[in-house]
Amino acid sequence: MIDLRSDTVTRPTAAMRAAMAAAEVGDDVYREDPTVRRLEERAAELTGKEAALFVPSGTMGNQIALLCHTQRGDEVIAGEGAHCAFYESGAGAAWSGVQFAFAGRGGLFTAADVEDAIKPPQYTQPRTRVVAIENTHNRAGGRVFPQDDVLAIAEVARAHGLALHLDGARLWNAAVASGRTVAELAAPFDTVSVCFSKGLGAPVGSALCGGADAIRAALRFRKMLGGGMRQAGVLAAAALYALAHHQGRIAEDHEAARAIARAMRDAARRAARPGATAPPATIEEPETNILYVDTPGIPAERLVDAARRRGVLIGATGKSTVRAVTHLDVAPEQVAPAARALAEALDEVLSTPRDRGHEGARA
Repeated sequence: MIDLRSDTVTRPTAAMRAAMAAAEVGDDVYREDPTVRRLEERAAELTGKEAALFVPSGTMGNQIALLCHTQRGDEVIAGEGAHCAFYESGAGAAWSGVQFAFAGRGGLFTAADVEDAIKPPQYTQPRTRVVAIENTHNRAGGRVFPQDDVLAIAEVARAHGLALHLDGARLWNAAVASGRTVAELAAPFDTVSVCFSKGLGAPVGSALCGGADAIRAALRFRKMLGGGMRQAGVLAAAALYALAHHQGRIAEDHEAARAIARAMRDAARRAARPGATAPPATIEEPETNILYVDTPGIPAERLVDAARRRGVLIGATGKSTVRAVTHLDVAPEQVAPAARALAEALDEVLSTPRDRGHEGARA
């Protein structure tokens, strides 16, 4: 099987496993693990921040950031489908006691959208306290958040005394796609969460980066949430290896996603009926390593099943929407077969009569 469900499905390479086995370790709750400390120093350096904290997951990194920036009853401005609101099991409400206000459309938003979303300073309304940006944005199709918009949003946020948090789980992909450094993309933000277990291919872990005071507060919240690990240098060594050896190859994932998109787009064009006002499937051009395919009126599971029967795993993300994500475990010689299989799977579902009884059924 070629697994394109997510870039989290990667497994450590032999060289990464060797680095993990050789890691020098200590008790990180006592802050005595030298490999964890090296990783934190490297993460802070790459993001241009004073300090960093190794955490088990990007979800924990995002939620610790919200705990650092807010009080219960506060409001966080985010884009539609933001991971911190959509994919973290309601943790913002459970742990920080915050609610979310969504700005813009499709995950991206502008400074004007932020101005419109900020609540007036009235005791009857929640206090707007944080603007959270996701870069790249998962549900928007791995889109890179335009840096000019980030800078304008930051200016508005500062004028209103708001904190800025960057969910940079795939910031490595954004840097490669935009031609900017990670530090440049992270510069406007008070806190930045970066993930090692997605595009970089480490098995576990993220880092929350920011000012020294914020990271001191984050250390306590990490312990409170159960994220204090002991000899965590075994995991940190994998992340350090990934930073040293896997950043440079991320562009290959982006090109693989574009190749798959081209093949599926060709299949959709072949299936289009003469005179049709809309294509039978929408395949957006990937900016990074995430490809979304929408087949209006056709349950997503049909395409998932057709792809599985051809040896490719993809995931349903909505009623008629599926996602494919390229990553380092997809070998170059597997890209063409994956593209061909997904094009054939799309051709199958588009040529099958639609079952009106199943249209709109949740996949």
